[in-house]
Amino acid sequence: MHGIQFTPLISLIAGVLILIMPRLLNYIVAIYLIIIGLIGLFPHLAG
Repeated sequence: MHGIQFTPLISLIAGVLILIMPRLLNYIVAIYLIIIGLIGLFPHLAG
């Protein structure tokens, strides 16, 4: 269950990037959702 530990790290990085550059919000959210979706569909990709 690496996804449980992986998600907060991604969330933290995304939050910091959004604070630094708010224009990145749409891209960060899109990438985050794609990564979480891929991990959900293919759990073996997370390790």
